[in-house]
Amino acid sequence: MPGRVGLGDWKNCGVSCPEAQFLKFDRWTVSKQVRRVNSLLRGCLVIGATALTLSAQQIPVVEKHLPNGFKLLLVERHEEPRIAGGWVAHVGSANERPGITGIAHLFEHMMFKGTPTIGTTDANRDLDILAQQEAIRDEMRAEEARMRHALRKGEVDDITSPESKSDHFKELEARFQKLIEAERQVLVKNEFDRIYTTAGGSGMNAFTTEDMTGYFITVPANKLELWCWMESERLLHPIFREFYAERDVVFEERRMRTESTPTGKFAEQFNAMFWDAHPYHWPVIGWPSDIPAISKRQADDFYQQFYQPDNITLILVGDFNPAAAEAMVTRYFARIPKGSNPPPEVTTLEIPSVGEKRYYAEAETNPQIDILWRTVGFGHKDSYPLDVLQLLLSGRTGRFYKGLILGRQVATEAGAAQDSRKWAGAFEVEAEVREGKTTEEVEAALYQEIERIKNEPIPADELQKVKNQFAAGEYRKLSANFPIFRQVLMSDGLGDWREVNEAGPRLQAVTVEDVQRVAKKYLVKENRAVAVYTRKAGAAAPGEDSDLVGLTPEQKPIVRRVMQALSQETDAAKLQQQAEAMEAKLTSGDPKKLPLQKLILKKVRARIEELKAPSAEKKP
Repeated sequence: MPGRVGLGDWKNCGVSCPEAQFLKFDRWTVSKQVRRVNSLLRGCLVIGATALTLSAQQIPVVEKHLPNGFKLLLVERHEEPRIAGGWVAHVGSANERPGITGIAHLFEHMMFKGTPTIGTTDANRDLDILAQQEAIRDEMRAEEARMRHALRKGEVDDITSPESKSDHFKELEARFQKLIEAERQVLVKNEFDRIYTTAGGSGMNAFTTEDMTGYFITVPANKLELWCWMESERLLHPIFREFYAERDVVFEERRMRTESTPTGKFAEQFNAMFWDAHPYHWPVIGWPSDIPAISKRQADDFYQQFYQPDNITLILVGDFNPAAAEAMVTRYFARIPKGSNPPPEVTTLEIPSVGEKRYYAEAETNPQIDILWRTVGFGHKDSYPLDVLQLLLSGRTGRFYKGLILGRQVATEAGAAQDSRKWAGAFEVEAEVREGKTTEEVEAALYQEIERIKNEPIPADELQKVKNQFAAGEYRKLSANFPIFRQVLMSDGLGDWREVNEAGPRLQAVTVEDVQRVAKKYLVKENRAVAVYTRKAGAAAPGEDSDLVGLTPEQKPIVRRVMQALSQETDAAKLQQQAEAMEAKLTSGDPKKLPLQKLILKKVRARIEELKAPSAEKKP
């Protein structure tokens, strides 16, 4: 399901992104693990262990409001001399419209381009060049409209090909390129990042999902005023320099993450098929025809509409005096004018599903099944039992692992995730088919486990165990500033920061009957969409390990070396620690490396099972 992104060297973009250290990302990142990250983060918002007191679980958030509409959330903590600071704009891809899909994510990039005093050596010359660029772009757009007309008439096949461009358009491109070169003469690249880094800041990044766009960094406690100035300046005086160059960067990002990965383009189409009316059906990264068509003027309008104070929440977690911090934040952020009109809300609701949808695709990957059911959004009363349901099915002690991997032995991986977004939700189950088994066998086995949940009593100790295990792990994340900041930001971006404190007791109150009720209500045939991925004919070379399908030529030798090393490792506990570390970092870095990371993790787990088997040789 879509959601994603962030920034690479500080601009990797999440769907996105401390996408690795952060949040929910979207299907355009190509990885189904992305939704699992979203599920884990959702869990951290809602689960409290009975072994822990409710008072110990409370995050002491103080809410304040600035005169111009900003909401300020403060969490005072003196355990470390640092502050995790950032803000969330309540705008994501769901707030877009056809023709400008991807603009919310594009803005994530543009907000790092600087201000009149950051990012340039000559502000006046800089603005003059930007005005000249836009004048030429207006002429280029007129030519592009004529090319699209020719495309509709069948006179050209591809308006992006050089053969389709008129002589006038080529002349305009040459003139625009000269302005790009002139702009580079006054640019100071990455100055926004460098100022923070020089002052001891770390972890600066951003992300975009369907529902929000977030920005964050950790700074030393004595650099709070620097944070206030930097963040308020880029909201008050943003300069969207290199707009069209950055637009091209985003388009290339889309190509890398969606079109150049084994299942990216299929997952994107499956998501579009799953949602009928809701704007969730387009990807956060945007459609390929929309990204290169977005104009700077459209971006300026989008900024004025959605980046106004009453649509933004400021968040500080760390070592500060609340009264002093509030005064300092007010001093800097109150300079920003209040918006003239409130941003429009998403009003298009998803229509009821009246029949099962099925999607078949051949991909350069191992056969797998992906099933989605429409469910409920963030804070809905049924979201809590759905969260418990996904915990019962997932993980090494979950029913899918016991039933499909250890029991029937039809799958090598299987899991579930409840994705409660702001406006709607989806429940997903997925599984990878074991060699020699069929997709039909795996799909049937998934349904059998779900039917068991619906119709057979769930032992009370099993229900309590998943609550306690997950809660204990998430509770430990409350010991540092950034994880707390992350929870508050995500909860506020989805609708209400109070969910970080209020949802735990609601989830603890979930009963066996609640879980069975939501399973029977939502996980039904007419409400689901099923994607069946089979291996593309000829994708595996004769005699090649089928697990290597979809990897690059450079990655395959790495797997072989890892397998050789694993065959000599006899310490299961050591491998278990490595597996847990790998799983925690599974969505980090380049999405093109994700198939390699998943495969290595699978090989490590398989070796662990071999060592745990009764016949396995063990170290004395």
